[in-house]
Amino acid sequence: MRSSLILSRRDLDFLLHEWLDVEGLVKRPRYAEHSRETFDAVLDLAQQIATEHFAPHNRTADENEPRMVDGKVEMIPEVKRALGIFTEAGLMAGSFDEEYGGMQLPHVVGQAVFAWFKAANVGTSAYPFLTMGNARLLLAHGSQEQIDIYVRPEIEGRWFGTMALSEPQAGSSLADITTKAVPQDDGTHRLFGNKMWISGGDHELTENIVHLVLAKIPGGPPGVKGISLFIVPKFLVNEDGSLGERNDVVLAGLNHKMGYRGTTNTLLNFGEGVHTPGGEPGAVGYLVGEPHRGLAYMFHMMNEARIGVGMGATVLGYTGYLHALEYARTRAQGRPAAARSGREGDDLPPPVPIVAHPDVRRMLLAAKSYAEGGLALGLYCARLVDEEQTAETEEERARAHLLLDTLTPIAKAWPSQWGPVADDLAIQVHGGYGYTRDYPVEQFYRDNRLNPIHEGTNGIQALDLLGRKVVAQGGAGLQLVGETITATTARATGTEWAGFAADLDAAVARLGSVTAALWGTGDPDLALANASVYLEAAGHIVVAWLWLEQALACGSSTDAFHEGKRAAARYFWRWELPRTRAQFDLLESLDRTVLDTDEAWL
Repeated sequence: MRSSLILSRRDLDFLLHEWLDVEGLVKRPRYAEHSRETFDAVLDLAQQIATEHFAPHNRTADENEPRMVDGKVEMIPEVKRALGIFTEAGLMAGSFDEEYGGMQLPHVVGQAVFAWFKAANVGTSAYPFLTMGNARLLLAHGSQEQIDIYVRPEIEGRWFGTMALSEPQAGSSLADITTKAVPQDDGTHRLFGNKMWISGGDHELTENIVHLVLAKIPGGPPGVKGISLFIVPKFLVNEDGSLGERNDVVLAGLNHKMGYRGTTNTLLNFGEGVHTPGGEPGAVGYLVGEPHRGLAYMFHMMNEARIGVGMGATVLGYTGYLHALEYARTRAQGRPAAARSGREGDDLPPPVPIVAHPDVRRMLLAAKSYAEGGLALGLYCARLVDEEQTAETEEERARAHLLLDTLTPIAKAWPSQWGPVADDLAIQVHGGYGYTRDYPVEQFYRDNRLNPIHEGTNGIQALDLLGRKVVAQGGAGLQLVGETITATTARATGTEWAGFAADLDAAVARLGSVTAALWGTGDPDLALANASVYLEAAGHIVVAWLWLEQALACGSSTDAFHEGKRAAARYFWRWELPRTRAQFDLLESLDRTVLDTDEAWL
């Protein structure tokens, strides 16, 4: 049977079972109904549906973007058919509680399952991705009535959900949003404003769309402290659960992107009076939780989305790598240097597959290290979610929460930087064919290029890591990351990986000293001007650690798969980890070049 070019099931099995011991989770009450067999069965189902129903229309959706026609969205029919099969199979409900019709899968298994769909068709998979995050936010912060009305239809796949944060004039600066929510006598609010870049913001795929909208109640505190969160459905819902009249949420336009073209990306207008529910202007909204705590609630979905974006960037890089690997094994071109050094007039041997050329193997090994390293990072973070929710002691849960909180900006930004590099290398391996539409790798790169911007740019993640995460609680998060890494390096003592462990220990120590040096100046502007370099270095250290973890998990097995893991781990140790030394030298010098550059000089 031909290996999949979407993802490597062998690698997923290795990460889940040989490394993360996911089967051990079935000892916990929440997952007691499961076993290795049920996990494998769901992964088999995901691979089948992704291969047969998502991947085939990936290029078609890219070439035939959603269109706005008479105020409605038109798109190719394959999207709706694929999503119908996805929801009918129960995959929307995978990680949710049984009481809501879910399978109650471990979060790490759910992420591995969904990775198939992101890799097969990132545009179509965005609709359930957003809906699942929307539902989990409401389960955490909504009322029971809101859960019954809105979450159940989402988990069933009858309604989809969005997150509506950004505005045309505000972008990522949520303190500057102007959408207002005016309280009504019946306890609802009427919303007026505009939202931009809303993925999945309008379509005809489902009966209803549940928008989670950030807005400000007049008279509230200024800035982000005055933001509240509202449920604003496309159609109002009657007491019996049936759909009522159209809410005053209007599609104002579609954004046309270089990638993710199968996902509608919208400008939405709230309260323009196009529709007047109850005869009054304004979009009807229902407050989630308490007033002025909306941003804190929204971070529940945003943090999940950030890790999800990182996973999407990883698997797009992964599928690019697999396509490049197949091409390199089948494309015959050129001859090894030794074969070209024969006597003049001798017959040349036939061309060899380009994978025989060392520089092609270098590119493939680099892409492999980024893709498989990123997948390990995403699944490790998903495993931390399971620890945070189901570990036996409160201390273990708190530890998992702190570690996940600290790693989240890295889990979003590192794959978003290096996943596109893997796709860039895949194009390079294909040569001139790579940048034509005859091969899919150019689309993978275009799709992936959006991820360093999605859910907070990589620059924002850098500010979050250096400006908040590593200094919070007196640096407890950074210390925990260091302790977790050095626990791994200690296990490598006396093995063939002892040198890797020693270099990693030195890098961890340097990360701590550089963090102290940056903040020791008392000048936050100087520290944060170098935040992106700091994020890159910290991310490389974390992924190097996960490669050491994978190398140790290989044990003594010498089959081709495990030898491939060792080769990628060795590559990351010798070629990638040394990048951090120059980065730390730069950071420790407290360089002011960027900070002191006047905008007039640019």
